[in-house]
Amino acid sequence: MDAYRRDSTPPSNASFSGGNGVCLMRSSWKEDQHSSFIDFISTFLSANSFRLNFVPIAPDFIFNCGSLSVAFIFVTNWDCNNVAPMFNRVQQLKAQFSRFYVAITLPGKEEMDSFIESYFTFGMVIGKPTFIPVKDLEMGFEKMVKIAHSSGVYKQEGIEEKFKAERKKLVQGMNFYLKVVTSIPGIDNHDANALSQAIGSVQAIAKASKEQILENTDLSTDKAEMVSRFLRDPKFYLSPKIN
Repeated sequence: MDAYRRDSTPPSNASFSGGNGVCLMRSSWKEDQHSSFIDFISTFLSANSFRLNFVPIAPDFIFNCGSLSVAFIFVTNWDCNNVAPMFNRVQQLKAQFSRFYVAITLPGKEEMDSFIESYFTFGMVIGKPTFIPVKDLEMGFEKMVKIAHSSGVYKQEGIEEKFKAERKKLVQGMNFYLKVVTSIPGIDNHDANALSQAIGSVQAIAKASKEQILENTDLSTDKAEMVSRFLRDPKFYLSPKIN
């Protein structure tokens, strides 16, 4: 059929990598579609490294990209005379999914006018959820895949940025630790790292006895005594030191 002649390659401005995730399709939604369209969906998903499963879910589609789930209603046949069931379903599902979209095929002006009028009649709030009007079925599905994929990439980038921030915080904390501990006369970076691994923070080192330091590190007796006295005795660490 001419309606399904598109190939399965993604839009030029989308970037798909291997193992993008899983697409869950509602079993009853599948039964209402032409087999050619289901074939298109299957081929498109396979080409873009999504696994397709048919399951009895509430939305028409749920895309799992990594640890992120994105749900969709996909209205492939807009009935101008029977719109209430669709909007009622939207109201129910939008409370269940934090990432939820509605794709609607509106091929002509009559369908678009009907949708706009119904949208406000049923009290929809812009962006809650986001509606995606499209001209044809393939365009609608391609947009759904792109939204799901982009959402997963965005979250992954957010996780990576968080890890980077945590790593930076740890490095800064370690630099501060080394600066404090190596300010103790006779203590170098090796000694500071040994104290960090065996004893812990500066506060923990300050509470540790000479004997604990000797037992758990390779510091000499003189160094262990210096660390213990320096961090415990203000008069000692505030007094001038002669090397």
